Amino acid sequence: MFKNTLLCGALVLGLSACQTANTTQTETIALEGSWQVEQIQGRPTIDNSPAQITFAAEGQLHGNNSCNNFFGQYSQQGQELKLMPAGSTMKACIEALMQQEQQFMQAMPLVTKAQFTHGKLSLLDSNNQAVLVLTQLK
Repeated sequence: MFKNTLLCGALVLGLSACQTANTTQTETIALEGSWQVEQIQGRPTIDNSPAQITFAAEGQLHGNNSCNNFFGQYSQQGQELKLMPAGSTMKACIEALMQQEQQFMQAMPLVTKAQFTHGKLSLLDSNNQAVLVLTQLK
């Protein structure tokens, strides 16, 4: 009898631990504000790069993609996130910043999820690989 009670208790504890893990994954991450881009698809941004993203109210998105300003929208549901850049200015910059800008604009539509750990916001693709790593500006 004692074995059965112990087994049932362990089973209930194990199932409740699974329940807690699922609840944590659906928590919404507070995105509103401006974020400095530190990495694009695993590569650090150029020192003193102006690349940043601002998540504004009502799903508005804007920022600097390393060379030009961009704008668009985003949608968030729990940890799920979708970035939809709509356009950007078209000025020329030094070659290195223009290449980084191209990588940045190609990376944004790949984002499917946001994860906040160790003071960094990681925007992940469908394979849970970091596409963009951001630090909040104060």
